Amino acid sequence: MSKNADINKNSIEPQVVTFGCRLNTYESEVMRDHATKAGLGEAIIFNTCAVTKEAERQARQAIRRARRENPDAKIIVTGCSAQITPDTYAAMDEVDQIIGNDLKLKAESWGHADEEPRILVNDIMAVEETASHLIQGLEDKSRAFIQVQNGCDHRCTFCIIPYGRGNSRSVPIGVIADQVKALVAQGYNEIVMTGVDVTSYGPDLPGKPSLGQMIRRVLAQVPNLKRLRLSSLDPVEIDDDLWHLIAAEPRFMPHLHLSLQAGDDMILKRMKRRHLRDDVIEVCRRARQLRPDIAFGADIIAGFPTETDEMFDNTLRIVDECDLTFLHVFPYSERDGTPAARIPDQVPVPLRKDRAARLRQLGEQQLEKFHKRQVGKTVNAIVEKGNHARSENFALIAFDGNAAPGALVRIKIDAYEDGMLRGVMAA
Repeated sequence: MSKNADINKNSIEPQVVTFGCRLNTYESEVMRDHATKAGLGEAIIFNTCAVTKEAERQARQAIRRARRENPDAKIIVTGCSAQITPDTYAAMDEVDQIIGNDLKLKAESWGHADEEPRILVNDIMAVEETASHLIQGLEDKSRAFIQVQNGCDHRCTFCIIPYGRGNSRSVPIGVIADQVKALVAQGYNEIVMTGVDVTSYGPDLPGKPSLGQMIRRVLAQVPNLKRLRLSSLDPVEIDDDLWHLIAAEPRFMPHLHLSLQAGDDMILKRMKRRHLRDDVIEVCRRARQLRPDIAFGADIIAGFPTETDEMFDNTLRIVDECDLTFLHVFPYSERDGTPAARIPDQVPVPLRKDRAARLRQLGEQQLEKFHKRQVGKTVNAIVEKGNHARSENFALIAFDGNAAPGALVRIKIDAYEDGMLRGVMAA
């Protein structure tokens, strides 16, 4: 869980508590803006996640706590969990209103909140457009996020998210370029393009542009944008334009976060993923050949139904074989309505948690190796709050020097101490 605001009833803005992914974080800022303009300054908005049962449990717990601490506040629940199971939140006395995932991004959903039905949720599968929303930026001016795509056409057997987000739909290239121009004009040096299934960008638009084509055209239209990142991507959907950007575009950051999920072919097939382990190994090999400084992250699920010790070992091995650095690890969580939840051979929950812990431990070792390789380098970095900065390949550095969040600086990395890279601003 990430909290965009502390729960404080004296705030002049509505308070948003965000669970889950980067896209939720982005959308929370859109909702904050809509709710502020609608005069909902005393409201507390919960933007929920449905990826795991634990995420939903945490949301319900936070809602109950917020009501105890803020008895007079209007509590609004939205997000993927609210879209998929609105009745769950309607049954909570603490909740005043439930707004669905599509409607939460529309100003009119907030303009007459007291007059709307308590449950304001539509058929997400009938939504055909992704509304584009320009925000003022995130993360203390260090970088801004742009939603370029929403929804997913694929049906991985473990995933409930398409039922919370709907089918894949893309934001037109011209709209994206205009948003990037506006954010660059505000002083942002780094933009992150985000979505539910970003590599599915484009087939629903005229001309069917690919993700790589869209990025190439946006970069051409906004030549003064300094840095661009992707939030995540599917390893088998890297198009030719995107490969060219990896190889030859210095503004495209050498940091790719892969939707891996597992490193065993049988588990990947049972997940209904579109790649096999060799596909991922080849993607990492090719990308590293084109951009030797590139770093990889990955989402991994531990304890998927039928996963044996040998199958799990294959996942451990692919982390090493691909030299993955930034791991997001989740123990498998059954989601009602998904095919995986009906598989008879479910891995016991304690074993799932144990395997997740082993993967996280491996991830810590990989991160330490990655950090130690950075010592002695002088890197281009973008400043975050608290005298920290991120290099192009996403290494986090504590540095000596004075620079405002969002500034681009050169940092000489001279040490790795207490789990942290340390350096000093270079001339």
